[in-house]
Amino acid sequence: MTSTDTALWNSLPIPALILDKNDLISKTNSAAESFLNASAKALHGAPVFDKVMIDAPLDRSFNRVRQDDSPLFINDVDVGSGERSPMQCNIQMAPVEGSDGEVLLLIEPRQIAGRLGRSHSVKSSANSAIGMAEMLAHEIKNPLAGITGAAQLLSMNLSPEDQEMTDLIVEESRRIINLLGQVEQFGNVLKPQCNAVNIHDVLDRARRSASVGFGAHMKIIERYDPSLPPTFADADQLQQVFLNLLKNASEANLMGGQITIRTFYENAMRLRRVDGSGSVPLQIEIIDDGPGIPPAIAADVFDPFISGRENGTGLGLALVSKIISEHNGWIAVDSAPGRTVFRISLPVAPKNLEVK
Repeated sequence: MTSTDTALWNSLPIPALILDKNDLISKTNSAAESFLNASAKALHGAPVFDKVMIDAPLDRSFNRVRQDDSPLFINDVDVGSGERSPMQCNIQMAPVEGSDGEVLLLIEPRQIAGRLGRSHSVKSSANSAIGMAEMLAHEIKNPLAGITGAAQLLSMNLSPEDQEMTDLIVEESRRIINLLGQVEQFGNVLKPQCNAVNIHDVLDRARRSASVGFGAHMKIIERYDPSLPPTFADADQLQQVFLNLLKNASEANLMGGQITIRTFYENAMRLRRVDGSGSVPLQIEIIDDGPGIPPAIAADVFDPFISGRENGTGLGLALVSKIISEHNGWIAVDSAPGRTVFRISLPVAPKNLEVK
């Protein structure tokens, strides 16, 4: 790097590392050294997973970046080191142009928003917005119901042309009431009532529901690992998660396409938890062959009120993320045109529990 390049590299406000083709750290910026509480000398040449504890199987992601020569984003994962407690971060990976398999790894702590000049973190702002939306939803629903009723009464004595206007008022009022109901539902999700659960039973119920409803135009393929142990979860809440993800995949492919539901066991996830809370080795992937998530929202897709669809509420994936977080699991997305993968990781149930 030139002196100017080095100055720009070290001026980046978020931790940045360059990994060689063997996932060894070849370069770090000042923010990375501060974040990992280690000097460049101690970091350079070390395997990345010896120095950066990331609660996600990124080795496969690095390989995907190299093979596809395209960037990847993973949101809301725990990142720490042997010197510091983990914090929730967004991860970005990208190939280094003209290199021999090098990958740029950017780690963005969710709290970084304050350092970039915002008054609150993204998560804090989202929670404030949700709280305000819940209050408004409660206050607005009753007047809207009155408006709907008044419009219906007016329509009884109007000409067909004028009735079109009152019908529009009724239709739009009901749409808003439905949206407000979703906002209230988001804020009122109960704590999960966890038991030992066969994840394939829950997936089968969600698949059957999708196949006869919103996903009837899709081909749904199952690739289950039959040896998977039970997870510790609330079956009803997990079904809500899977239905949301299957619906998103179906709506992304209105002309028909393919959804693959895959389950497997990831031994590595026993090693990458850094907060002492246990492992999340049960993996569930919902894969579709749709157009992918718009790049403009890819990094924020799990935040409330972020949607890539016209008239979308942006609450579906936020609710999914909230439920999975309550289960001490995590969710990540890897999206490109023709292939979008939502991956959920969940803990194994204690051995002394009977499957329900």
